[in-house]
Amino acid sequence: METRDLIKKAKDENRTALTEAESKKLLSAYGLPVVEEAVAMTTEEAVNKADAFGFPVVLKGLGAKLTHKTEMGLVHLGLNTPDAVRKAAHRISTAAGTDLEGFLVQPHLSGRREFVAGLFHDPQFGPIVMFGLGGIFTEALDDVVFRVAPLDESEAGRMLDELKSKRLLSAFRGEKPADRDALVKALVGLSRLGLEVPEITEVDVNPLIVTPDGRPVAVDALVILGEKPSPERLRPPVDPSKVGHILYPRSVAFVGASGGFSKWGNRLFTNALAGGYQGEIYLVNPKGEPIAGRPVYKSVAEIPGSVDLAVVTIPAAKVMALLPELHAKGIKGMVLITSGFGETGPEGRKLEMELVEEARRLDILILGPNTMGISNPHKKFHCIGTHTRPQPGSTAFVSQSGNMGTQLLAFAERQGIGIRAFGGSGNEAMFTIEDALDAFAVDELTATVLLYIESVKNGRRFFESARQVSRRKPVVVLKGGRTEAGGKAAASHTGAMASNVKVFNAACRQAGIVLADQPMDMLDLSAAFSALPLPRGRRVAIMTLGGGWGVVTSDICSEFGLEVPTLSTELVERIDKILPPFWSRANPVDLVGEPDPVLPVTIMDELLAWDGCDAVIHLGIFGWKHVVKAMVESSLKVDPTADPAYLQSLMAALEGFEQDYIRHIVSLMEKHKKPVLGVGLITDADARNVYEIEGAKYKGVFFPTPERAVKALAEMYKYEVWLDNAGVPVEERGVAGQVAR
Repeated sequence: METRDLIKKAKDENRTALTEAESKKLLSAYGLPVVEEAVAMTTEEAVNKADAFGFPVVLKGLGAKLTHKTEMGLVHLGLNTPDAVRKAAHRISTAAGTDLEGFLVQPHLSGRREFVAGLFHDPQFGPIVMFGLGGIFTEALDDVVFRVAPLDESEAGRMLDELKSKRLLSAFRGEKPADRDALVKALVGLSRLGLEVPEITEVDVNPLIVTPDGRPVAVDALVILGEKPSPERLRPPVDPSKVGHILYPRSVAFVGASGGFSKWGNRLFTNALAGGYQGEIYLVNPKGEPIAGRPVYKSVAEIPGSVDLAVVTIPAAKVMALLPELHAKGIKGMVLITSGFGETGPEGRKLEMELVEEARRLDILILGPNTMGISNPHKKFHCIGTHTRPQPGSTAFVSQSGNMGTQLLAFAERQGIGIRAFGGSGNEAMFTIEDALDAFAVDELTATVLLYIESVKNGRRFFESARQVSRRKPVVVLKGGRTEAGGKAAASHTGAMASNVKVFNAACRQAGIVLADQPMDMLDLSAAFSALPLPRGRRVAIMTLGGGWGVVTSDICSEFGLEVPTLSTELVERIDKILPPFWSRANPVDLVGEPDPVLPVTIMDELLAWDGCDAVIHLGIFGWKHVVKAMVESSLKVDPTADPAYLQSLMAALEGFEQDYIRHIVSLMEKHKKPVLGVGLITDADARNVYEIEGAKYKGVFFPTPERAVKALAEMYKYEVWLDNAGVPVEERGVAGQVAR
């Protein structure tokens, strides 16, 4: 029976599932290896089928309503005689009652390795293929991986490699390795099934047994029919060219301007003015009274000049009436700070939808509502609630939480991480995270994309857009709502339910997105991606001023999947001529506490020139000035004979060394195209993650702890592997704050 016939028969009978026998016929047609079996309508027919297969056999109850057979006692294993089959058939008949339509007879297959494969439809991302540890351990160990369909053989193979229990797919306790090609074919078949047969909403193959000779065999299967979950109402895409109305306004009207300190109507225009914005600023308030010594217009219509952007803080109920005024004035962009829309419930969502429909008709792009604002350092346009003004750079940042976004923006400002643009996307009534990705994809100033996400409006579009951007620019995502408690908070915060985090994370990894675990990870990764070349491999050379740090860093590298290779004989011989004879002669290279400033520079040269490593981490070289500063202060305090001029000259020399050291590292990275990550000995309030060298392609990057440095490097390596798997030529990959042409 053909696939369409199986589906039609079930639907004609008003069934929501195929029988096990029908399920296996369908799956076999899509390349899944299913067990040989026979349907019997009577007990004696079952005995005859069993005899034909040869004992032992498995006997199961068959029926459209019998979808949980094991729990109902409808599966009997290891039946060795005809009488055993008869007794099992009697028990099955008693347990199933009138729902029994027949029996399913299978040869009893032995195999200690059980897996699960399946398919389901996510409301955001569509058909999802699943593979994991099966049998009784499926729920207990939760060792499962996911992929968004479609997937090819390479992607299916990576699913197998991601399984925590992947060793079970190799030779195991005298059993042969699992047939990898057959498993890959099965996963690709499930992907095709999800795309080609829309009536199927779920497939469960559990267990998928691997026999001692390595054959994977589906011994149980269930196919569910029904309506696919409907996604949230999808927003039409925003033309990336229209984003300029918001990012590059030549003039701005602040509608709802206020003289009250700390009010939104005051915070925004004062930030823009204090930040050096060079365009025209107009204040609008129906009272018309001067604010901050500036003229105030009672309406947008009264403004004498042209206006590009409206920043709106008036109450939600009054925003709709504002739209015709904006349209008449030729305003194409609105940053809607006002809350009281979709995040408040059904009435707010209705108002939000009506507002967006009218704005779309009038060709006005809305950022928000319920947004913290926007910042474009390249135009000195800082229009956010907190008076944070990061330096211009290549990292674009969009956050669905305004507070989270501005806090990270403040950290970026202090750490020297340059920002291309920042936007709090708020409720995303019109302009969504997906639109931001499309805009950054074509923006020449954007080299790295940071996203704080609590939900996506169109998962499939998010996936496709991110995959395209990732081919040229790293996309770093921090997902809020990863736990049940976080999910509830996200729903109340943004008015949207978070997608299943496992599916979301799987989609991100498949699209090349770099996932951050914590807020500070975003900044660490931004610093690394925007300032360093990508590592071509996972081999790390470590240089340290103290042995303990090197040992700890080696352990962390191993935990994050990086390798600390053994130094070559030739390299050891060269370093023998540089370091004292009691140095470790191993990786990590311990400088044995030597204070000579020439040593770390010379050893760094040797390590980066070594073809046995792909990156260098150096620890404790940078930050010595803080140690010496404390020593100087102590000497001046307790030693009346101390020479202040001499001690201050030591400090100045160390300052000069650190600047020269950064400059040298940057020049070596340009020469060898290998990343160098530093860990400071001691940091203070003025310490930064990123240090720029004027005119240089790369930058000096330093972290306060070894684990943060290693974690950033490990994620860079994973991204490089994704680029390799995606077939992106090296020359097309954007690096170090510059978009590859």
